[in-house]
Amino acid sequence: MTNKIHSSAVIEDGCVLGADVEIGPFCHVGPDVVLGDGVRLLSHVSVQGITTIGERTRIFPFASVGNEPQDLKFHGERVTLEIGSNCTIREGVTMNPGTEGGGSVTKVGNNCAFLANSHVAHDCIIGNGVIFSNNAMVAGHCEIGDHVIFGGGAGIHQFSRVGHHAFIGGMAGVEGDVIPFGTAMGNRAHLAGLNLIGMKRAGIARESIHVVRGAYKDLFSGSRPIQEVAAEMRETASDQQLIDLLDFVTSAKDRALCTPANN
Repeated sequence: MTNKIHSSAVIEDGCVLGADVEIGPFCHVGPDVVLGDGVRLLSHVSVQGITTIGERTRIFPFASVGNEPQDLKFHGERVTLEIGSNCTIREGVTMNPGTEGGGSVTKVGNNCAFLANSHVAHDCIIGNGVIFSNNAMVAGHCEIGDHVIFGGGAGIHQFSRVGHHAFIGGMAGVEGDVIPFGTAMGNRAHLAGLNLIGMKRAGIARESIHVVRGAYKDLFSGSRPIQEVAAEMRETASDQQLIDLLDFVTSAKDRALCTPANN
């Protein structure tokens, strides 16, 4: 299949285009960009830097992808941005590459949706199936697990982790790590229980959900340090979803965890 490139688009020499790529009016694609098969840049999209975009990803007008990171320590070093396949990147979204001090790469997984004006900062690792609602923002060096959902206007502090299948409520300001399956609400955010709807949608077995719910109550009972309780539970855990949760908590060590409001 042939590529469709509008006459007003600027495609720098060196850019690599897959098959069946569409580049709309007034787009600008830099010389170190690789666009996979079926990528669509609708119009007025800027893709710069050493950026790779996976197959069938769509980018909407006025998105800025791969331009230099918003880090005052950045001095032009060669850093990269990798975006997976089948992603939707809506109007005004910004995604930055990595920095030398943070691993030099930002990675976005497959099948993600970034709604209007959301932001992925430098050196972030974003999993598969993640949804950023409008104006959601993730600061530098964050790790976001698979199938996390961010409500509108949510903000994540730099160096934070959000475990897989977590839900971050609209306008939440998250300063600590959010456990897998956790629901974080408020400013500053606290745990408001488990993301039970997300777990059911993911097809997690009823028995596993019951096990994780019981562990959640024990972890955040407030009677003992959370990491201490998690380490003991990990010794006998057999359910994979519970193991994921306990490994996340025990690996936190001295990191701050989001906890329920009464902890």
